[in-house]
Amino acid sequence: MGRGHATQGDWAGHPPIRETQMKRVTGIGGVFFKAKDPKALGAWYRTHLGMNVEEWGGVAFRWAEDNPDGAGSTIWNPFKDDTSYFAPSVSSFMINYRVEDLDALLAKLREEGCDVDEKVEVSEYGKFGWVMDPEGNRLELWQPPKGG
Repeated sequence: MGRGHATQGDWAGHPPIRETQMKRVTGIGGVFFKAKDPKALGAWYRTHLGMNVEEWGGVAFRWAEDNPDGAGSTIWNPFKDDTSYFAPSVSSFMINYRVEDLDALLAKLREEGCDVDEKVEVSEYGKFGWVMDPEGNRLELWQPPKGG
């Protein structure tokens, strides 16, 4: 089956995708959110998560550069409005960040005094951990499985 072409049986209850349809959304282009102090929050992300926060205030992630041998994906997933998955954050969003070594990063974040959740989940999708940023946003840290 070619890319962008599905048959009737691929997704039960969903109409087939026709190759003649114009491509519309092809991926996540960015994540944008409000902050009380964008510069201070950017500095926290630079210090504790090692993100290359640039002069303009943001970060450009390029999968081909930071995971050249992997085959990864970015997930877009709305949750029900009463989900507890983002708790204890009261934000209406949670960002998932891909990391190389979850255990080492969580240990370093604890050492730096960050609010790190004790729980770590391991599944066929990889390893997941969580930390709160200084503005109360829960962040999901994800180490993909090998080759992911």
